[in-house]
Amino acid sequence: MKQSKFKIGTAAALGLVALGVASCSESFLDVESKTESTTANFYQKDSDAYRALIGCYDGWQCTVASGPTFTFQHTSMLLSDECFGAYGVSDARNAQVIDRFDLGQDNSQVNLFNTLWELYYKAIYRCNMLINNMGGNESEEVKNYVGQAKAIRAFCYFDMVRLFERVPLVLTETQENIPQSEPAQTYAQIVSDLKSAIESISEAQNNNAGVPAYDGFITKYSAEAMLARVYLFYSGYYGSDPEGCSKADALAAVEDVISSKKFDLVENFKDLWPASAAEAYNGAADWSPLEHTTYERGNKECVLTLKFNYTADYNGNNDGNRTICQVSMGRGSVYAYPYGQGWSSCSVNPKLVNAFGSNDSRKSASIIDCAGEGVESAQDFVSKALKDQREYTGYFNKKFTALAEYKNGTLQSAIQDLMAGDWQISQCQDYVIIRYADVLLMAAELGSSNASDYFGKVHSRATGSNGTYSLENLKSERRLEFAFEGIRYWDLLRWGLQDAANTIAESGLVTKTAGNDDVVVIDAANITAKRGFMQIPQTQISLSNGVLTQNQGW
Repeated sequence: MKQSKFKIGTAAALGLVALGVASCSESFLDVESKTESTTANFYQKDSDAYRALIGCYDGWQCTVASGPTFTFQHTSMLLSDECFGAYGVSDARNAQVIDRFDLGQDNSQVNLFNTLWELYYKAIYRCNMLINNMGGNESEEVKNYVGQAKAIRAFCYFDMVRLFERVPLVLTETQENIPQSEPAQTYAQIVSDLKSAIESISEAQNNNAGVPAYDGFITKYSAEAMLARVYLFYSGYYGSDPEGCSKADALAAVEDVISSKKFDLVENFKDLWPASAAEAYNGAADWSPLEHTTYERGNKECVLTLKFNYTADYNGNNDGNRTICQVSMGRGSVYAYPYGQGWSSCSVNPKLVNAFGSNDSRKSASIIDCAGEGVESAQDFVSKALKDQREYTGYFNKKFTALAEYKNGTLQSAIQDLMAGDWQISQCQDYVIIRYADVLLMAAELGSSNASDYFGKVHSRATGSNGTYSLENLKSERRLEFAFEGIRYWDLLRWGLQDAANTIAESGLVTKTAGNDDVVVIDAANITAKRGFMQIPQTQISLSNGVLTQNQGW
């Protein structure tokens, strides 16, 4: 029997990551060890399962940290009506291909998601190794680890099936070409994995849910919340229940999260995001945004978080949030406290800015108003950043942005003095994939008898008023509450393809490119022609020798 070789690292905690996940590398089961293991001599002890689980978490982290230009989160922003492709004047129009659903923006961009595709399947491979080699172990400890691996596999497939719809459903350690599965089959597996995780993850781990020091660990509650999200998307887009999950199941799952009392809303919305929390300090010389915000250990609103840290380097250790540098403004220049530099993709659509009410605290916490906050008058903005900016609207994403701090009177990147200190690879802000606010609003949408109360909790935090619950008001609430969190596009799509296309379409909005007028046109017909899904990487189609086929419209 052929033995698969891999290297697995120790479970020692690294930097600020509560999980202690090891650094990403290019091999399937990643990190360096003093001893080499094979499938013949590994997976013998409970501790082996834990070490393999660390590799699974690491593989999941790598889908963002290992350098895909367009991560799932970044792509979700571009696809929605929240943002435009932007980037710089001399950059390729790859973001515009995604933003406009139009390969005509740059016909060479046929592999936009090749790196992301490969990283997801590497993560899935690691999960398959653990599940298939230790899934029959009767130890409660191992059941816990296998349950978490199944949840990670479900998260990865849920991202892929939403992006590409028809993807190979690989459940073994095979490296053979596998045909694409129909979405119903993939969703059935996602539901099965999540339900298994809910049953298998240990009570001890579940008891620590909502404790900041355990932020990043998967619990039954994060699996339950994701199950509801899976149900809502599938049933909305496809018009039927996914196999194995009814509406009652989905509602019961989120009601269990709520009744656990493990989570709650953070009192002030701005405190959820490092940049908006930083504003209270107003550039104090002795203040570092990384020391005074919740980025490190999460908070009571975090239900599911993907962790990052600043331990990245250019030797294969990729642990930073690479999307942060893509969507942060600045074109490579630190120029306006508390904001650091980035490549300035995802300029914000003014329609979103105008959708917030005047008393909605989420507006200033979510959006950088370059004119209103003095960014446009900051040193070098016009001479360096704005002259190189494509599709400038005057607004950028504040929730996920690089940070700057004053050090000895000089403005510098907030992570400059942390290990490699590279603003491109060392960004350590986490992605909060599911917040408790989403759990409340999903429960309301699913028909909870407490729908008005759940809606009111979320709305009142932002506005001071409970508001009036209705489905249309809930849709508006989700738009404002979860801006830039990778949720809006998938909400639009599940509420109706044609309506989504009409909402995202632009007939001629005027932006600025290098200071000159630039009109953004997004044709609704491009979105409906592709049914809302993305292109399969051409490299993968070629490597499959005809097994894989391209998605409709691409």
